Amino acid sequence: MSKKYLIAAILILPVVIAISCSKSGTGGGANNLDCTTITNKAFAADINPVIQTNCNISGCHATGSFNGPGPLTNYAQISTAAAPIRSAVSAGRMPKNSSLPTSQKNSILCWIDGGAPNN
Repeated sequence: MSKKYLIAAILILPVVIAISCSKSGTGGGANNLDCTTITNKAFAADINPVIQTNCNISGCHATGSFNGPGPLTNYAQISTAAAPIRSAVSAGRMPKNSSLPTSQKNSILCWIDGGAPNN
């Protein structure tokens, strides 16, 4: 009987750890973010400046880049890469070698969750 519990614990433990460990900074994981409270999620005014400052740089996602989703220099490239951007930002993997403030992360996540409009 104890072997069954041990096997169950070994199989369930990685799932529990993955769920409990979140680097999103949103209090309960990026999936619990209430985007109705986020007002700074316009592409031109809020999202693009963050991406151009933190991502569209030499060695990362500038013109000609083959890193991840490639270059992130304009709306078409950024909106096409919305899913990998969301994943990387919510997990805290990007931007590389730095970290975005929670407000900027939330803006990007909510912009993407809102359909990544060109506004």
